[in-house]
Amino acid sequence: MRKLAIGIAASGALALTGLVAPAASAAATVPDLTFNGVTVNKGKAIVVGTTATVKVPVSYTLTRPSDVTIDYKTTFAGVMIYRGRLATLENTVEPDSAPACTTTATTATTVTQACTETLALAPEDSLFEAADATTWRAAGFYSQMDQDLDDSDGHISLGYDYNVWGPLGSGVQVKRAARLTADASPEPVTKGRTITVTGKLTRADWETGRYSGYASQKATLQFRAKGSTSYTTLKTVTSGTGGALKATTKATKDGYYRYVFAGTATTGSATATGDYVDVR
Repeated sequence: MRKLAIGIAASGALALTGLVAPAASAAATVPDLTFNGVTVNKGKAIVVGTTATVKVPVSYTLTRPSDVTIDYKTTFAGVMIYRGRLATLENTVEPDSAPACTTTATTATTVTQACTETLALAPEDSLFEAADATTWRAAGFYSQMDQDLDDSDGHISLGYDYNVWGPLGSGVQVKRAARLTADASPEPVTKGRTITVTGKLTRADWETGRYSGYASQKATLQFRAKGSTSYTTLKTVTSGTGGALKATTKATKDGYYRYVFAGTATTGSATATGDYVDVR
C-alpha cells in the first residue's frame, strides 16, 4: 500500500500516481471514529541515529460505525505521530502499511477493534533537523480516496478527503542517538601510577547524516575490576569541545574503564565499551 499521505493537510496537495491533486472541493461526511488507548513505542522514547530505520510499534483501539468500511484500498484509517499543531504540522510520520486489527466487540451500530501497526522512522526520510528531537503527539486519521484514471488518457478524476483526530495519548519523545568512547592509558601501568581516560561523546545530526560532538554534557567515569560483573562510579566529568572527555585516576588493580552518558531530553543515553588496563 502506498504511504498514507498526510501531505494534503500540510500543503493542500496530495501526490497520487505521480501527479499532484488538489483536495476535494466538497468535504465528504465525517465518519464517527474513536481512537482509544493509543500507545506509541510501548511508552518509551524513540532513539534514532543517522542511517538505520527504527521500527516503532503502535497499539490502539478503534471504534467505528458498523456501516463504515475500511478496506485500505480506497478507505484508510490508522494512527500517525506528528510535531507541531494539527492545523500547522511541522513534521509527520505515518504507517506505510495497513494495521493488524482484531474485532473485540460489536453492537447494532458499532464495531470495536484492537489494532497494532508499525511506524518506520528512517532518518533520511522522516527526520530533518534538530527541532525534530522533541515530544511528538499521536493522532488518528481516516481518509477516503476516489480516482478515475481514464484508459484513453483523455481525462482523470481525483478526489481525496482526510480527517484527523488528536492529540491522543501522552505523546512520545523522539531523541537523537548518542555514541561514546573510552580509551585508558598507559597500558600496562604500574600500580599507584596515574591512568588517563579519554573519550568522546557524539550524537546524531539529522541534517548532515553524521555524528557530531556533544559538548557541555555530564558523563561518569566507571571502573570494573577484573573478575567482577559490576561497575562503580569514580567521578563525573563534563564534555568539552567536540564532545571530548578526559579524566584521571590512580591504578589500583586490573580492570576496565568506561564512560556512561545518561542522556538528555533530546538525546539518548550511551555507554562506552570498557577499556582494559593491566596493572603491574
